[in-house]
Amino acid sequence: MDSEIASPGRPADRRPTGQSDGRTPAFVIESYSVGYAGHAVVSEVSLSVASGEVVCIIGPNGAGKSTLIRGVTHEAQRLGGRVWLQGQEISEVPANQLASRGLGWVPQLDDIFPTLTVRENLEMGGYLLPRANVRSRLGEVAALFPLLVPLMGAVGGRLSGGERKVLALGRALMANPSVLLLDEPSAGLSPLMADQVLRVHVAALASHGVGVLLIEQRAIEAAAIATRVEVMVAGRIVASRPGGTITDVDAVAELFLGARNSP
Repeated sequence: MDSEIASPGRPADRRPTGQSDGRTPAFVIESYSVGYAGHAVVSEVSLSVASGEVVCIIGPNGAGKSTLIRGVTHEAQRLGGRVWLQGQEISEVPANQLASRGLGWVPQLDDIFPTLTVRENLEMGGYLLPRANVRSRLGEVAALFPLLVPLMGAVGGRLSGGERKVLALGRALMANPSVLLLDEPSAGLSPLMADQVLRVHVAALASHGVGVLLIEQRAIEAAAIATRVEVMVAGRIVASRPGGTITDVDAVAELFLGARNSP
Protein backbone atom coordinates (compact mmCIF):
# COMPACT_ATOMS: atom_id res chain seq x y z
CA MET A 1 0.00 0.00 0.00
CA ASP A 2 1.42 3.38 -0.95
CA SER A 3 1.51 6.39 1.31
CA GLU A 4 -0.10 9.12 -0.76
CA ILE A 5 -2.43 11.34 1.18
CA ALA A 6 -6.09 11.15 0.26
CA SER A 7 -8.10 14.34 0.38
CA PRO A 8 -11.52 15.30 -0.94
CA GLY A 9 -9.95 17.14 -3.86
CA ARG A 10 -7.68 14.34 -5.07
CA PRO A 11 -8.52 11.43 -7.38
CA ALA A 12 -10.31 8.43 -5.86
CA ASP A 13 -7.36 6.11 -6.44
CA ARG A 14 -5.12 8.08 -4.08
CA ARG A 15 -4.75 6.32 -0.74
CA PRO A 16 -4.52 7.88 2.71
CA THR A 17 -1.24 7.99 4.56
CA GLY A 18 -0.38 6.59 7.99
CA GLN A 19 -0.27 8.07 11.46
CA SER A 20 2.36 10.57 12.52
CA ASP A 21 4.37 7.65 13.93
CA GLY A 22 4.77 6.28 10.40
CA ARG A 23 2.37 3.34 10.58
CA THR A 24 0.09 2.89 7.59
CA PRO A 25 -3.55 2.77 8.69
CA ALA A 26 -5.78 -0.20 7.96
CA PHE A 27 -8.92 1.91 8.34
CA VAL A 28 -9.48 5.59 7.62
CA ILE A 29 -12.50 7.84 8.12
CA GLU A 30 -11.95 11.06 6.22
CA SER A 31 -13.97 14.30 6.69
CA TYR A 32 -16.99 12.16 7.50
CA SER A 33 -20.45 13.57 8.15
CA VAL A 34 -23.35 11.30 9.14
CA GLY A 35 -26.95 11.85 10.14
CA TYR A 36 -30.58 11.06 9.55
CA ALA A 37 -33.02 12.53 7.02
CA GLY A 38 -30.38 14.96 5.84
CA HIS A 39 -29.63 16.31 9.33
CA ALA A 40 -26.00 15.93 10.40
CA VAL A 41 -25.33 14.32 13.78
CA VAL A 42 -21.61 13.81 13.08
CA SER A 43 -19.68 16.52 11.22
CA GLU A 44 -16.32 16.39 9.42
CA VAL A 45 -14.78 13.60 11.53
CA SER A 46 -11.40 12.21 10.48
CA LEU A 47 -9.52 9.40 12.21
CA SER A 48 -7.60 6.25 11.41
CA VAL A 49 -6.79 2.85 12.90
CA ALA A 50 -3.63 0.85 12.23
CA SER A 51 -3.36 -2.93 12.45
CA GLY A 52 -2.97 -4.04 16.06
CA GLU A 53 -4.15 -0.68 17.35
CA VAL A 54 -7.12 0.12 19.59
CA VAL A 55 -8.55 3.55 18.88
CA CYS A 56 -11.24 4.48 21.35
CA ILE A 57 -13.87 7.17 20.86
CA ILE A 58 -15.26 8.55 24.10
CA GLY A 59 -17.68 11.36 24.75
CA PRO A 60 -20.88 12.30 26.54
CA ASN A 61 -24.22 10.68 25.70
CA GLY A 62 -25.60 12.03 22.44
CA ALA A 63 -22.20 13.03 21.09
CA GLY A 64 -22.69 10.96 17.94
CA LYS A 65 -20.24 8.14 18.67
CA SER A 66 -22.51 5.26 17.67
CA THR A 67 -23.94 7.25 14.74
CA LEU A 68 -20.43 7.44 13.29
CA ILE A 69 -20.21 3.64 13.14
CA ARG A 70 -23.77 3.40 11.82
CA GLY A 71 -22.73 5.60 8.95
CA VAL A 72 -19.95 3.18 8.04
CA THR A 73 -22.36 0.23 8.17
CA HIS A 74 -25.09 2.17 6.32
CA GLU A 75 -27.55 2.21 9.20
CA ALA A 76 -27.30 6.01 9.14
CA GLN A 77 -27.01 8.41 6.21
CA ARG A 78 -23.59 9.41 4.93
CA LEU A 79 -23.74 13.14 4.19
CA GLY A 80 -20.11 13.65 3.19
CA GLY A 81 -16.61 12.27 3.40
CA ARG A 82 -15.08 8.88 2.66
CA VAL A 83 -14.10 5.62 4.33
CA TRP A 84 -11.08 3.51 3.41
CA LEU A 85 -10.18 -0.07 4.33
CA GLN A 86 -6.72 -1.41 3.50
CA GLY A 87 -6.24 1.35 0.94
CA GLN A 88 -9.55 0.77 -0.85
CA GLU A 89 -12.48 3.16 -0.58
CA ILE A 90 -15.54 1.43 0.88
CA SER A 91 -17.80 4.47 1.36
CA GLU A 92 -20.48 3.07 -0.94
CA VAL A 93 -19.87 -0.66 -0.53
CA PRO A 94 -23.19 -2.27 0.54
CA ALA A 95 -23.37 -3.37 4.15
CA ASN A 96 -23.70 -7.04 3.20
CA GLN A 97 -20.36 -6.88 1.37
CA LEU A 98 -18.30 -5.16 4.05
CA ALA A 99 -17.41 -8.39 5.84
CA SER A 100 -15.98 -9.84 2.64
CA ARG A 101 -13.77 -6.73 2.38
CA GLY A 102 -12.36 -7.38 5.87
CA LEU A 103 -14.52 -5.15 8.06
CA GLY A 104 -16.23 -6.70 11.08
CA TRP A 105 -18.50 -5.04 13.60
CA VAL A 106 -20.24 -5.89 16.84
CA PRO A 107 -23.33 -3.78 17.55
CA GLN A 108 -24.42 -2.90 21.05
CA LEU A 109 -27.62 -4.95 20.63
CA ASP A 110 -28.61 -7.97 18.52
CA ASP A 111 -25.00 -9.12 18.49
CA ILE A 112 -25.59 -12.91 18.40
CA PHE A 113 -28.23 -15.42 17.26
CA PRO A 114 -29.95 -16.23 20.58
CA THR A 115 -31.62 -19.46 19.40
CA LEU A 116 -28.38 -20.99 18.12
CA THR A 117 -25.67 -22.65 20.18
CA VAL A 118 -22.30 -21.04 20.77
CA ARG A 119 -20.73 -23.34 18.17
CA GLU A 120 -23.45 -22.56 15.63
CA ASN A 121 -23.04 -18.82 16.22
CA LEU A 122 -19.34 -19.10 15.55
CA GLU A 123 -19.91 -21.20 12.45
CA MET A 124 -22.37 -18.59 11.18
CA GLY A 125 -19.66 -15.99 11.68
CA GLY A 126 -17.45 -18.01 9.35
CA TYR A 127 -19.96 -18.15 6.50
CA LEU A 128 -17.52 -16.42 4.14
CA LEU A 129 -14.80 -19.01 4.71
CA PRO A 130 -14.39 -22.15 2.60
CA ARG A 131 -16.26 -24.91 4.40
CA ALA A 132 -13.04 -26.87 4.90
CA ASN A 133 -11.56 -23.93 6.82
CA VAL A 134 -14.41 -23.29 9.26
CA ARG A 135 -13.37 -25.96 11.76
CA SER A 136 -9.77 -24.78 11.98
CA ARG A 137 -10.82 -21.14 12.27
CA LEU A 138 -13.24 -22.06 15.03
CA GLY A 139 -10.35 -23.64 16.88
CA GLU A 140 -8.27 -20.49 16.48
CA VAL A 141 -11.07 -18.28 17.81
CA ALA A 142 -11.72 -20.65 20.71
CA ALA A 143 -8.02 -20.49 21.61
CA LEU A 144 -8.25 -16.70 21.69
CA PHE A 145 -11.43 -16.79 23.80
CA PRO A 146 -11.10 -19.90 26.02
CA LEU A 147 -14.19 -18.82 27.96
CA LEU A 148 -16.23 -20.15 25.03
CA VAL A 149 -14.74 -23.65 24.96
CA PRO A 150 -16.94 -25.25 27.68
CA LEU A 151 -19.97 -23.36 26.34
CA MET A 152 -19.95 -24.69 22.77
CA GLY A 153 -23.23 -26.58 23.21
CA ALA A 154 -25.00 -23.84 25.18
CA VAL A 155 -27.77 -21.81 23.55
CA GLY A 156 -26.71 -18.22 22.99
CA GLY A 157 -29.81 -16.72 24.55
CA ARG A 158 -29.07 -18.43 27.86
CA LEU A 159 -25.58 -17.02 28.28
CA SER A 160 -24.73 -14.34 30.80
CA GLY A 161 -24.18 -10.82 29.49
CA GLY A 162 -20.42 -11.17 29.57
CA GLU A 163 -20.43 -14.60 27.92
CA ARG A 164 -22.74 -13.29 25.23
CA LYS A 165 -20.46 -10.36 24.48
CA VAL A 166 -17.41 -12.59 24.23
CA LEU A 167 -19.37 -14.81 21.84
CA ALA A 168 -20.24 -11.73 19.76
CA LEU A 169 -16.54 -10.85 19.55
CA GLY A 170 -15.67 -14.40 18.58
CA ARG A 171 -18.40 -14.57 15.94
CA ALA A 172 -17.17 -11.33 14.36
CA LEU A 173 -13.60 -12.62 14.43
CA MET A 174 -14.45 -15.84 12.59
CA ALA A 175 -14.35 -14.05 9.23
CA ASN A 176 -10.77 -12.97 10.00
CA PRO A 177 -11.40 -9.22 9.68
CA SER A 178 -8.54 -6.77 9.43
CA VAL A 179 -10.57 -4.15 11.31
CA LEU A 180 -13.31 -4.57 13.90
CA LEU A 181 -15.82 -1.90 14.94
CA LEU A 182 -17.11 -2.32 18.51
CA ASP A 183 -20.10 -0.33 19.73
CA GLU A 184 -20.29 -0.17 23.54
CA PRO A 185 -19.12 -3.75 24.27
CA SER A 186 -19.38 -3.18 28.04
CA ALA A 187 -22.98 -1.90 27.96
CA GLY A 188 -25.18 -3.66 30.50
CA LEU A 189 -22.32 -5.63 32.04
CA SER A 190 -21.28 -5.64 35.69
CA PRO A 191 -18.17 -3.55 36.44
CA LEU A 192 -16.11 -6.72 36.89
CA MET A 193 -17.23 -8.30 33.62
CA ALA A 194 -16.95 -4.99 31.74
CA ASP A 195 -13.37 -4.69 32.90
CA GLN A 196 -12.65 -8.25 31.78
CA VAL A 197 -14.21 -7.72 28.35
CA LEU A 198 -12.15 -4.57 27.78
CA ARG A 199 -8.83 -5.47 29.40
CA VAL A 200 -8.70 -9.12 28.37
CA HIS A 201 -10.85 -9.78 25.33
CA VAL A 202 -10.72 -6.51 23.39
CA ALA A 203 -7.02 -6.16 24.11
CA ALA A 204 -6.52 -9.71 22.82
CA LEU A 205 -7.93 -8.71 19.44
CA ALA A 206 -5.28 -6.04 18.99
CA SER A 207 -2.52 -8.35 20.18
CA HIS A 208 -3.41 -10.62 17.26
CA GLY A 209 -3.10 -7.82 14.71
CA VAL A 210 -6.71 -6.72 14.37
CA GLY A 211 -7.30 -2.97 14.19
CA VAL A 212 -10.06 -2.02 16.64
CA LEU A 213 -12.26 1.07 16.60
CA LEU A 214 -13.94 1.07 20.00
CA ILE A 215 -16.94 3.16 21.06
CA GLU A 216 -17.15 3.09 24.85
CA GLN A 217 -18.85 4.92 27.72
CA ARG A 218 -16.47 3.55 30.34
CA ALA A 219 -13.91 6.16 29.39
CA ILE A 220 -11.21 5.50 31.98
CA GLU A 221 -11.25 1.72 31.52
CA ALA A 222 -11.25 2.04 27.73
CA ALA A 223 -8.43 4.59 27.76
CA ALA A 224 -6.30 2.14 29.73
CA ILE A 225 -6.26 -0.35 26.83
CA ALA A 226 -6.34 2.14 23.95
CA THR A 227 -3.46 3.14 21.75
CA ARG A 228 -5.18 6.45 21.17
CA VAL A 229 -8.30 8.14 22.53
CA GLU A 230 -10.46 10.41 20.38
CA VAL A 231 -12.88 12.67 22.26
CA MET A 232 -16.16 13.43 20.51
CA VAL A 233 -18.46 16.23 21.65
CA ALA A 234 -21.54 17.41 19.72
CA GLY A 235 -20.64 15.36 16.68
CA ARG A 236 -17.03 16.52 16.31
CA ILE A 237 -13.64 15.24 17.44
CA VAL A 238 -12.43 17.90 19.88
CA ALA A 239 -9.30 16.21 21.24
CA SER A 240 -6.95 13.32 20.63
CA ARG A 241 -4.81 11.82 23.39
CA PRO A 242 -2.39 8.87 23.65
CA GLY A 243 -3.83 5.83 25.40
CA GLY A 244 -3.10 5.61 29.09
CA THR A 245 -3.04 9.38 29.64
CA ILE A 246 -6.67 9.61 30.75
CA THR A 247 -6.55 8.14 34.23
CA ASP A 248 -9.26 9.75 36.33
CA VAL A 249 -12.71 11.32 36.29
CA ASP A 250 -11.33 14.86 36.40
CA ALA A 251 -9.34 14.28 33.21
CA VAL A 252 -12.43 12.93 31.45
CA ALA A 253 -14.54 15.87 32.60
CA GLU A 254 -11.93 18.34 31.39
CA LEU A 255 -11.86 16.70 27.96
CA PHE A 256 -15.65 16.54 27.65
CA LEU A 257 -16.20 20.12 28.77
CA GLY A 258 -13.28 22.10 27.52
CA ALA A 259 -10.85 20.26 25.26
CA ARG A 260 -9.79 21.38 21.82
CA ASN A 261 -7.34 19.80 19.44
CA SER A 262 -3.84 20.15 20.82
CA PRO A 263 -0.52 18.28 20.55
